[in-house]
Amino acid sequence: MRLRNVTGSREVIAASDLVVHEPQAYRGKWHEIFGNHNPIRLEIGMGKGRFIMDLARKNPDINYVGIEKYSSVLIRGIQKLEADPLPNLYFIRMEAEEITAVFAAGEVDRIYLNFSDPWPKDRHAKRRLPSREFLQRYDEILIPEGVIEFKTDNHELFQFALEELEPAGWHLEQMTEDLHHDAQMMQENIMTEYEERFSKKGNPIYKYVIAR
Repeated sequence: MRLRNVTGSREVIAASDLVVHEPQAYRGKWHEIFGNHNPIRLEIGMGKGRFIMDLARKNPDINYVGIEKYSSVLIRGIQKLEADPLPNLYFIRMEAEEITAVFAAGEVDRIYLNFSDPWPKDRHAKRRLPSREFLQRYDEILIPEGVIEFKTDNHELFQFALEELEPAGWHLEQMTEDLHHDAQMMQENIMTEYEERFSKKGNPIYKYVIAR
C-alpha cells in the first residue's frame, strides 16, 4: 500500500509534546515519562491511533506507547490525541527493529501487533513483525508473564506467524480464525480502523494471543 506524503508532517511530529523524542534516552526509565510505575503496553505499527487511544481511554491505570514509522500516518494519531488528550499515552516515530534499544529487559507488559505489513516476498520474511526475529526482540523487553496479541486479515501472514512460534520458543494461549464470530475472544476486543473496514466486507479476522 502506497502512503500519501503529508507535507510538513515531520516538522509537526518533531514539535509535538505527545511524541517521545530520542526515546533511547529513556530505556529502563519509562516511568519518568509517565510519572508512575503502572504497566507499559506497546502497539507496534499503530497506524492512525484509534486502537491504542481506545485502550488508553478504557484503562487509565495502564501506560501505552504507540510506535509508528510513517510520519504521514503518525501525524493523524497526533491530531486525534491533541483533540482528546490522554495522560497515559505517548507516541514514538521509529523503526520496530530498534525496539530493544528503547525498552529495557522486563520493561513492557504486553505488545499489540495489528494488521502488520505482510511483506509477501520470501526474502523479506525477517521484516514481518510476527517473525521469529521479532519474537526474539519482544522476548527481551517483555516481563516473564508478558503476552503478544496479533490480529490480521491476511491468511498467509497468519499461517506464517503460527509456524514461527515453536522455533522461537513461544506457545499459543488463544487463537481464532474468525474473531468476529468467536464470542469468547470478542469480549474485550477493540477494533482498529482496518479491522472495522475489513469486517464490514465480511473478511475473517485472524487473531492469536501468545506467551513463552
